Amino acid sequence: MVSLHAATSAAGRAASVKTRTGDPWMPAPDYGRALPAFTVNLLVRDIPRAIEFQKRVLAATVHYSDGDFAAINVGGVELMLHADHTYDKHPWHAPLVRGDRRGLGAELRVFGVDPDAVERRAREYGSSVVQPATTKAHGWREMMVEDPDGYLWAVGVRA
Repeated sequence: MVSLHAATSAAGRAASVKTRTGDPWMPAPDYGRALPAFTVNLLVRDIPRAIEFQKRVLAATVHYSDGDFAAINVGGVELMLHADHTYDKHPWHAPLVRGDRRGLGAELRVFGVDPDAVERRAREYGSSVVQPATTKAHGWREMMVEDPDGYLWAVGVRA
């Protein structure tokens, strides 16, 4: 298995890439083989803005990012961010460019991330705190924050 942290260079670019200049940090087939069994792919309007939120609020580690794509880790969970424009041939493209709300009905839950720290950073960043850090009956202390693209993040730890 290839490590997601590899720093190799790709010989070519995928046809769907729109704004990337240069090579990604690893060839796409190697990245695909390195992904865990379950990986989240979020479509975002603006990669740099999404990365800024992920880093400043959720303390994400960024493996790679460019104007089209980012590979990140939040609390041990590998995520991919794709810019809307890279989905121009996908059936979801029309709703994306209309600006329809994203993520409604789904919570992206990452446990092992300090909810009080995330809440503090979210408020400093100006993010929408949907639920402040609260100790729940199920034994977790958690909080919920909405990212700039409308995705709801729930982070927490055992109480």
